[in-house]
Amino acid sequence: MNEVIVVGAGLAGCEAALRIANSGIKVKLYEMKPDKKSPAHRLDSYAELVCSNSLKADRLSSASGLLKAEMRILGSICLEAAAQSSVAAGGALAVDRNTFSQYITKKLVDNKNIQIINETITDIPLDKLCIIATGPLTDDTLALNIQKLCGTNNLSFYDAAAPIITAESIDMSVAFKASRYDKGDADYINCPMNKEEYETFYNELVSAQTAELHAFDKSINVYEGCMPIEIMAKRGEDSIRFGPLKPVGLKDPRTNNRPYAVVQLRSENRECSLYNLVGFQTNLKFPEQKRVFSLIPGLSNAEFVRYGVMHRNSFIDSPKLLNRNLSLKSHPNIFFAGQITGVEGYMESAACGIIAGENVLRFINGQDPLNLPTITMLGALINHVTNSTSSDFQPMGANFGIVDPLNERIKVKAERYTALSNRSLDWYNQNQP
Repeated sequence: MNEVIVVGAGLAGCEAALRIANSGIKVKLYEMKPDKKSPAHRLDSYAELVCSNSLKADRLSSASGLLKAEMRILGSICLEAAAQSSVAAGGALAVDRNTFSQYITKKLVDNKNIQIINETITDIPLDKLCIIATGPLTDDTLALNIQKLCGTNNLSFYDAAAPIITAESIDMSVAFKASRYDKGDADYINCPMNKEEYETFYNELVSAQTAELHAFDKSINVYEGCMPIEIMAKRGEDSIRFGPLKPVGLKDPRTNNRPYAVVQLRSENRECSLYNLVGFQTNLKFPEQKRVFSLIPGLSNAEFVRYGVMHRNSFIDSPKLLNRNLSLKSHPNIFFAGQITGVEGYMESAACGIIAGENVLRFINGQDPLNLPTITMLGALINHVTNSTSSDFQPMGANFGIVDPLNERIKVKAERYTALSNRSLDWYNQNQP
């Protein structure tokens, strides 16, 4: 094949298109802007940052810093643009949105191997080599066709998602492992509350500040099964104690009695390094989530790798649908990239585009896919997307909880994270993918 179709000129699509075009392959890049915009977009140019101008921390002792270091090694156009458009933001990498977008747009327009087609594509070109990188607000008609291609139940929309914390930050002198009525293999970590602790938590929860929804999210009809915990709590003081915090079938080992209420944590990955707060879908502001949920016994020092969110977000059930190279198992010539795969965040989306673009090139050349190990941040992200064992697959951003642990135990978190980053970069230096 001597031509690749890329659908979507967001961060992932731009990374993929330029990577392929710079290798001498013709690219048709379909983008509905400027003729049509999603409710979140304002600029006519491409690679638009819609929610924030911050690309998060740039230090190597952070997960986002390691991800960006790996992306620089792989030649990221987004980080090249960020270097040209950066603004002062302390330890974070922040950019001038317009300059950032215009820089990447010019790279696309000036590339002789890229043909930009400004129209809304609704049908998936099944007879072509194609990357779908349409993001979390995919056009409705295309979304419907993706759903048909992937299977009736394999395109997800979530209204609210629960926070995820690291296992090592849970105080196990307070929390305990058990399943209700001792059924199962102690699959849950339980955080018990007495009456006073529950009342304190409840009062702070119902008075906490919620995040303002975008206009296009305000029409969301929240299903009972994923109702935000703060909305459920406002139905009455005992509403959540007879709901997700019900203590039946559990005994606190410290008292040998049933707690007044229990918050259950369920493993988010095979390694049991991450846990989600069961039933804690929420639309609280992030600082409020940290403040209120840290009142839960056993979580006073909880490290949040993803806060709860509530918004429209379309993504495929990637672990069931995608090969490790991000191609569809049912159609190996159709690749997915960016947030529609279940990565979360600007840089995560762009990084996914790099991998998709590289693997399309390898597909064309008959080479083995780029398969980064899970000691790297990008390899761990792709592993989450394509190999997650969670029964309820949800988007994930860069965090050290998904990376293979070190062989030695390092208690100081900053030192441990730096060691994890150094191990990853050592791998790149030795292997040069």
